[in-house]
Amino acid sequence: MSDLALFSDAMQDKAAQAADFMRLFSTPSRLMLLCHIAQRERSVGEIQDELGFKQPALSQQLAELRQAGVVRTRRESRQIYYSIADDRVAVVMEMLLAMFCGTVPVTSTEAPAGRGAGAVSLGEMARWARLDKTD
Repeated sequence: MSDLALFSDAMQDKAAQAADFMRLFSTPSRLMLLCHIAQRERSVGEIQDELGFKQPALSQQLAELRQAGVVRTRRESRQIYYSIADDRVAVVMEMLLAMFCGTVPVTSTEAPAGRGAGAVSLGEMARWARLDKTD
C-alpha cells in the first residue's frame, strides 16, 4: 500500500471525529458562548448578563458543550463556573477571531493583569464579533 493510500485511510478514519468537533462551532450562539468562556472562567450569571442569553437557551448550550467534554464546571457555593476543558477549542477560537475579526485575542493566560492599551479580550470580541464574509 502506498503512502498516499495510508494517508487517505487515516484521514477517512478521522473525518467523522473532526466533523463532530466542528459541529460544536456551528451555531452563532454556541460560537459566542465558547468565545466568551475561552477568555476566562465564567459563572452562569456572568454569561447571562454579559451575552444576554436567556436561562433556558444557555442551559441547553452549556449542557451540550459539557456532554461533548469541551467545557468543565466548578461549583462554588451556589454558583457554577464554566471554563474550557479542551485546548483544541482555544486554538480554533484564536483562528476564527484572526480570520473573521482581524485580530488575535489576548487571553487570560497570555495577558498580565494590566493589559496594555488596545488589547482586546476574547469576551469583548465575543460580544462584537462579525461572522459574515468580507471580500
